[in-house]
Amino acid sequence: MFQDDDKLGGFTTEEGQREFIEAYNSVMEDIPKPSEEFWVETKFGKVKVYKFLEEGTESKIPLLLLPGKSASTPMWEPNLKDLMKDRPIYTIDLLGEPGLSVQTKKIVTSTDQAVWLNNVIDQLPEETVHLAGLSFGGWSAVNVTLFKSAKIASLTLIDPVYVFGPIPLKMIIASIPASIPAVPKSIREKMLSYIAGGAETDESVPIGKLIETGMRNYKSKLPMPKEITEEQLRELKMPVLGILAEDSTMHHSEESLDVGIENLKNPLSHMVMFPNASHAINGEYPEELAKNIVDFLQKVEINMNN
Repeated sequence: MFQDDDKLGGFTTEEGQREFIEAYNSVMEDIPKPSEEFWVETKFGKVKVYKFLEEGTESKIPLLLLPGKSASTPMWEPNLKDLMKDRPIYTIDLLGEPGLSVQTKKIVTSTDQAVWLNNVIDQLPEETVHLAGLSFGGWSAVNVTLFKSAKIASLTLIDPVYVFGPIPLKMIIASIPASIPAVPKSIREKMLSYIAGGAETDESVPIGKLIETGMRNYKSKLPMPKEITEEQLRELKMPVLGILAEDSTMHHSEESLDVGIENLKNPLSHMVMFPNASHAINGEYPEELAKNIVDFLQKVEINMNN
């Protein structure tokens, strides 16, 4: 199970998997208790799904959250309480990334990425869902929408990568040590902190510990994301909320803002810049983030019902 067959993502050792699950469970203790948790079988593996529900919101269209690279459901700890007040929330652990989901087939292309995620969306009981993604999760949200968007009512893209522009070269170079298990932990933590715009990522922060532990103990075998083109952005028919962090290391924020404004064509689509925010925006500004998302989704649904 833990041998490197050069095909599938997975934990490199049983000890490493245990260490990760301990960190994962530690953060899960700090978030609201899921109303449901279940597995969804896809063409590329089984995906862990959680549903968070606050009484009185059952009839609302749910929001499915997609985490960032090397992250998983617990990374939404700062955001779940606020978002749950408005509607049901689904979260998943991405296939091929550290988490409880288990990859069983090689993921080679962007289409493969879209297929398994679409398998999950299709098997959710609701007829319609809103989709939101942070960082790499934002790219995943756009990628699956371009593939097939029958159930997706809107997209919320939180400081996404490869969507409104390329990752700066210095960021790519800086991220290499963070993704190599053999690199000393202290160096990886410094690189992760740089990626997060100076945010703490060491063991004193449970989510930082979770991500560092996942990177050190999990070998990902995913393809590099294909950058979303401006033409593809113009193809998105549903409303899109783009939320960018002014101080993000993952893109040129002003240029990315302009690309979104120029190419998102739905009248309800809009772009927001959070001043002084880093790529760790969901932990820095949870209340403001929730307000922007809730206001956007409510406008979308008013328009859907007219």
